[in-house]
Amino acid sequence: MTERVTEQLAVGDVVADHTYWITRENLIRYAGASGDFNPIHWNERVATSVGLPNVIAHGMLTMGLAGRLLTDWLGDPAAVVEYGARFARPVVVPDDDIGVAVRVAAAVTEVRDDGLVALELTVKVDDQKVLTQARALCRLPADRPAPS
Repeated sequence: MTERVTEQLAVGDVVADHTYWITRENLIRYAGASGDFNPIHWNERVATSVGLPNVIAHGMLTMGLAGRLLTDWLGDPAAVVEYGARFARPVVVPDDDIGVAVRVAAAVTEVRDDGLVALELTVKVDDQKVLTQARALCRLPADRPAPS
């Protein structure tokens, strides 16, 4: 995803950017791991009967993918000090073998004197934000990755 360097980060730097694919199989696996077997995440009939366009991804799966971008960049899950987001719109997952592309990018919004860096995450499907107010505060390791 990125290479490791020791140069200074600056506000506006995009430190990580990756596209994750979510398929219906991923939804079933996530349901088993999370215990969230709500049928809107696997049954098209139920999803559409409650007004959804189709089966949707678990919100926490989407948020987890954004968090994964951070932990992959940092190399240490414990380096994420704070993380939060709001769910803006559902991620509709088609019934095919390809799934839906979720693009996640993280940009620096503040570099603090205490060694922490504030990041804004952009999480989109088809150029529409699916998470808003997605922000993280992270402790940088000595060999942190470079902006991509």
